[in-house]
Amino acid sequence: MNPTAPSLTIGTVAKRAGVPIDTIRYYEREGLLPEPLRRASGYRSYNETAVRQLRFIRRAKDLGFTLEEIRDLMALSSDRRGGVKAVRKRAEQRLASIDARIAELMRIRQGLQQLVEACPGHGDPEHCPILRALADEEPQA
Repeated sequence: MNPTAPSLTIGTVAKRAGVPIDTIRYYEREGLLPEPLRRASGYRSYNETAVRQLRFIRRAKDLGFTLEEIRDLMALSSDRRGGVKAVRKRAEQRLASIDARIAELMRIRQGLQQLVEACPGHGDPEHCPILRALADEEPQA
């Protein structure tokens, strides 16, 4: 069997790549996947390359890359000269973005934790430090 010969249905590709069929169609519309060949019946016909590309996209999304960044990574993957260096740079940028998001989430967590600890869990709602903070008022001690 020729791995580049189109012979797989969209359902088979979806199952093997671990993505929904609608996702495949979406990636085709967005230009992340090339338009597949069509059988005489009009059905899409894919090859193993499509499965590999979909797995690549899925894993990159799992690592937090945007579709635009994934598009760039896919283009860089065929650049024999500077591709690896550029891919590393994109990964470093994504890592820095994740670190910044983690720092922001930790700041949010700390603030929420302080509000939860300050709230007695009973009494009048107007004295609740959580509700007061959400209403942009200073919490009472």
